[in-house]
Amino acid sequence: QVQLVESGGGLVQAGGSLRLSCSASERITSLTSMAWYRRAPGEQRTLVARVTNDDDHIYADSVKGRFTISRDKSRNTLSLQMNNLKPEDTGIYYCVAERLLPDYWGRGTQVTVVS
Repeated sequence: QVQLVESGGGLVQAGGSLRLSCSASERITSLTSMAWYRRAPGEQRTLVARVTNDDDHIYADSVKGRFTISRDKSRNTLSLQMNNLKPEDTGIYYCVAERLLPDYWGRGTQVTVVS
């Protein structure tokens, strides 16, 4: 079973930056895209950003211009650079390997933005 491990979360003031990283334990088969999802307190998990195998980058409207997703295929890593953070960005961020078969999810990393 592939394991995805996130890191880089923490507590930051509004306007600050964080960089999340995700490392896969091995090469992932049947992969279509890699993504970051967020679960805000009391809400469902929602897509934050996605990078496809064709290197298309997709962002939630709320993070466009502030967040940048990047992927290193050779190292099986995924990153999310988050700038100009806002309190509404608070939540648990999950790294996801989206596949033709069931997706793989990491356990998440907490991001808390205080004003």
